[in-house]
Amino acid sequence: MMELIWISTAYMAGLVASRLTFPPLVGYLVAGYVLHALGIAVLPDLHHLADIGIELLLFSVGLKLKPSSLIRREVLSVGGSHLLLMAMTSALVFFWLDEHMTGGLVLGISLAFSSTVLALKVLEDNGELSSLHGRDVMSILILQDIVAIGLLALAEGKQPTPWALALLLLPLLRPIAHRVLSVSRSSELKLLLGVTLALAGGVAAESVGIAADIGALLTGIMLANHPMIKELSDRLWGLKELFLVAFFLQIGVSDLPNREQIIDALQLLVLLPLQGALFFGLFVVAGLRARTAFVSSLALMTYSEFALITTGAVVKAQLLPAEWNAIISLAVAGSLAIAAPLNRYSHRLFSWMEPVLVRLERKSEHPDRLPDSFGAAGWLVIGMGRTGGVVYKTLCKQDQRVVGLDSDPTVLEYHLAAGRRVVYGDAEDTELWSGLPLHKVKGIILTVPAFDVRLTAVAQLRKRGFTGQISSICYHGVEEQQLLKSGANFVIHPLIEAGNRLAHLMLDIRDESRQ
Repeated sequence: MMELIWISTAYMAGLVASRLTFPPLVGYLVAGYVLHALGIAVLPDLHHLADIGIELLLFSVGLKLKPSSLIRREVLSVGGSHLLLMAMTSALVFFWLDEHMTGGLVLGISLAFSSTVLALKVLEDNGELSSLHGRDVMSILILQDIVAIGLLALAEGKQPTPWALALLLLPLLRPIAHRVLSVSRSSELKLLLGVTLALAGGVAAESVGIAADIGALLTGIMLANHPMIKELSDRLWGLKELFLVAFFLQIGVSDLPNREQIIDALQLLVLLPLQGALFFGLFVVAGLRARTAFVSSLALMTYSEFALITTGAVVKAQLLPAEWNAIISLAVAGSLAIAAPLNRYSHRLFSWMEPVLVRLERKSEHPDRLPDSFGAAGWLVIGMGRTGGVVYKTLCKQDQRVVGLDSDPTVLEYHLAAGRRVVYGDAEDTELWSGLPLHKVKGIILTVPAFDVRLTAVAQLRKRGFTGQISSICYHGVEEQQLLKSGANFVIHPLIEAGNRLAHLMLDIRDESRQ
């Protein structure tokens, strides 16, 4: 009965939030507070289920992570500088107050961390986890988690054991892990293997004094680049989402704050824009374009769930008063509720602020710079995934000059290594469509998976005055009508085309056998 109450309340609150255009997770946060306020007994294993959800999330991230991304210039400069500035600020503030110096310093630094769960979830929901800014955000979050390990050790007076360094050897077991995944041909076995490795990494990390999510991340990296990774990720997606509901619910089951504590939490929420502005400035100084800096900063403009852990630790050590538990809990929940809808509309928000923000860009070479010339290319393929890659190769076989655009650095590296002409270009970037050199382009093929992105691209190109041909993939009949209305010359339904092709092949084989 208790399980039914919690799950059904989470569903109803999530449904209401989604109908109000908020992400469902905002409803889950509210549901936790409502159930706690009504005196409903907490599920005994809620906290444990939340931990499993975080481990599965970090494991899924590890599947797509390249270790080299952690040492990129913008990751080290932005992530490192932000933590250093926040540490110095916290030290000055609590030194000036001369109150709870040690506990306040630990808490102040922990508030500089961003929510790993929310940032990765919104990036994944927006299909941006593999984009340039998605990888930068993900890498900065991992850098923060690594620093957090040492901070938590300071707060609890604990230190990782000497065996902690052995965790770095986990990715070296990749050949064995790849082999095990290859022989796990059943979908159920793949799912069980993924969960087993995620939990095993967590147990191994905790046994040497390291956070469990770091171990799950490392076991995910151990499987990275396997041909079956996409299938494994798809299988884990629904299970991971279910467990993460427990994470958002358990935030609201702490003690309800009183009036003074609510005011303190609101004061912390007022500081969130300053954290976002600091991230934006550091990204711009690192050489990123204003758009990339803006959407990355929004993803990082939260208070981390890690702050809940450190607050409990410093309160337990009597370095801070007990009321800080309720204050930080509300501040973290509030930051997640604010950041979730902002991230959902991050590209639209930037389009409104673009005239002002682009003036802050540095006049230098950007790693996310837009192409200024396509040479003699007559065809553009936007989205160089499987479909886009086939389109590119087919046009090349017809002796056509073609250029591919994609926002995923890994995809770009793959095609460049194969000798193909591809450049960086994010289809969600409104500046891309206004600045593309299209005077020699005959046609544009849109193969990006998100329908909204394809529809906006067609509309932007026609608004700009592009008169060449535009074609697009399409998965639903209503999409076809909207794309054609916006200016697409023709669309194809890949699944329908595949079905028609299979039917024709079977009929041809039957006719040949009769002859």
